[in-house]
This record gives sequence, structure tokens and C-alpha cells, in this order.
Amino acid sequence: MAKIKSIEYFRVLPRWLFVKIVDEDGHYGWGESTLEGHTQAIEGTLNELIERFTGYEADDIEQIWQTVWRLGFYRGGPVFMSAISGIDIALWDLKGRRLGVPIHQLIGGKVRSKISVYAWIGGDRPADVEAAGKARLAQGFKAVKMNATEDMNWLDSPSVLESSVQRLQLVKALGLDVALDFHGRLHKPMAKQLAKAVEPHNPLFIEEPLLSEHPEGIKQVSSLVTCPIALGERLYSRWDVKRFLEDGSVDILQPDISHCGGISEMRRIASMAETYDVAIAPHCPLGPIALAACMQVDLATPNFVIQEMSLGIHYNVEAGEYDITSYVKDPKVFDVQDGFVKALNAPGLGVEVDEETVRRVAQITKPWECRGFYGPDGAIREW
Repeated sequence: MAKIKSIEYFRVLPRWLFVKIVDEDGHYGWGESTLEGHTQAIEGTLNELIERFTGYEADDIEQIWQTVWRLGFYRGGPVFMSAISGIDIALWDLKGRRLGVPIHQLIGGKVRSKISVYAWIGGDRPADVEAAGKARLAQGFKAVKMNATEDMNWLDSPSVLESSVQRLQLVKALGLDVALDFHGRLHKPMAKQLAKAVEPHNPLFIEEPLLSEHPEGIKQVSSLVTCPIALGERLYSRWDVKRFLEDGSVDILQPDISHCGGISEMRRIASMAETYDVAIAPHCPLGPIALAACMQVDLATPNFVIQEMSLGIHYNVEAGEYDITSYVKDPKVFDVQDGFVKALNAPGLGVEVDEETVRRVAQITKPWECRGFYGPDGAIREW
């Protein structure tokens, strides 16, 4: 075993934060601590953790995780857990590389040989979904996800929901399975109506029908429809997840590996979910390191169903040339064939990060800001 020699982080386009850990023997690993729109907050937390964990044994991944969690007094939340996540993922990558095996071999081995995936269409204000759906079919996807609505008032005209149903029908007619992301931007008066309106058209799942701070409302919506209910990107540990499993209000759990405590915590969340007959579909509109980490867990998780990937997502397109293939030496590792991506079998995360590009882009990358939406009266609406 060797001690941690250095921990660095890199802010890169379009909106990602990568972490690199090197041990005293020269072994290295990459992680991702992306928290969309809050890069500087994560960087501040990483500065604290870097000072604390330099000199720790790099192999003691669980001890480091528990030290962060239990000896800091204050626990959880998106900033704190996203910082832990990048370090945790990097340590698993380092260990896998040092031992010469992919991470899935360190957490029980494969239960599948390829991974079902889906991609985004339509953007924050969904438009041109038919053309985008056709493009995804041509790329090899069999399933997509799109925002169910534009930003919406607390109570809006029921007529605004008609376009949501029409878009769903349009894309399904192409032969694609379609998940609808309510994105927590609807409040209960509208969410109930929309869930009932789309139910006859069989979406793959409804994501975040309400914000996760309204568990009683999510339980109510869940009881109104037969559509699978998915959520979890804004749940940051197994303790956050626990209530939704006990309530029986969620069918598909979507932990984000860069938000929920990394590979270590996602494994535990997946095991908890399995005991409640709940599937895992990790949230990941993020970078290639987060995606590779998700895929390593997916390969070893019995109740995994489908993986989100950000290839060509609108945020990446807006950044110009930078996408999930921009920072890996072999972009073919993320090729989609007939709705699947092949298992990543190389050591560690299974991808080789292009460090030269990471360091170059980090020099010009500014923090990415969350979108702001406002109604005609000037009131803030949910993103």
C-alpha cells in the first residue's frame, strides 16, 4: 500500500469538475465532483479535504469515506457529498489500476455484459423533438428522455399540458421508449394533471414529478397513476433515500454518482433499493468520468435497468466542441449499439483520461451557472 501524495481538481468545459489522485508509488486515479452550477462551492470543500487526506493510505477507501462522513459533525447535502464523490471515485480508479482489474471486479464482478442507455432530446424548453428523436435513433439509441414541460407557474392553464402529450406521442411514434422528466419544475396542482394526462401514452417513467422535499406529494402522485415514478438526483445519501423506499412512492431510484458519495455509496443505495423491489437507473447528465463510474457499478448491480448518458446533451452542444468523448483517449468506449454500450473492461474505471486536454481546458474554463426562468409577472420559476 502507498499513501496519497497529491489530490488535484480541474474545472473543464462544459460544466464539469474532475479530480485526480496520485499515490507515492505513482499510481493515479480520476474522479468527478461535478455539481452543476456550484463549481466554486465544491472547489472550496475539496481544498479542505485535500489538506486532510494527503498522507492517508490510498487503499483505505472505506476508512476515508467514513472519516469524511462521521468526523465532520455536519453531514450530507449536495456540496459536501459531491466533494466526497470525486475523491471516492478517484480512489477506486487508482486501486483498480494498481491491481490491473476493472472496478466491477472489485465489487463482485459482472452480472451483465453490456449496459442499456438513454440520451436527452429537446433541451430545457423542449422543441424539435421529432428531429432530435430521429437523430438519436441513428446514433443507436432505443430510449430517450425529455423535459415534460417548459417552466411553469404554480397553477397554470391546463391547456399548457396538451403540448406535453403531443411531444410524447410524436417521439413514441418513431419507435423510441420515452421517459418524461418533470424536473421538479411542476408543483402539485399541475403535476397531478400532467401525470394523469400522459399515463395513457405509457412513458418509460416519470422523473421527479415533484421536488424531493415533498415526499407526501410524491406519494400522492404515485398513487394516482400506474406510470413508474423515478427520482433521486437530489438525494445525497442512503439516509436521504430511506424514506422514499419505506413510503413505496418510488419505482426507479436515480442516484447521481457525483452527488451521492461516489461508487461506495451508490453500491449501498442500490442494495437498499433491491430489498424494496426498486430498480436503479443512475442519473448522469455529466462528464465521462462520472459515466464510467456509473457503468462500473451498473455492471455489478442486479437491479440496474438503464443508464443516462450526456452524449450530445444541450449543455454540451452549447459549449461547442466539448462532449463526453472530448476528455478520453478512446472515444469509442462510449459507442452505442442497438441501445447498449459495451462493458468497460480495462483497469480501474475502464477509460483513459486525456490529461493534456484536461489541463489545457481547465485554464480557460469559468464556472457554469444554473439557468434562471421567470414568469410573465417576474416571479422565479423552478429550473
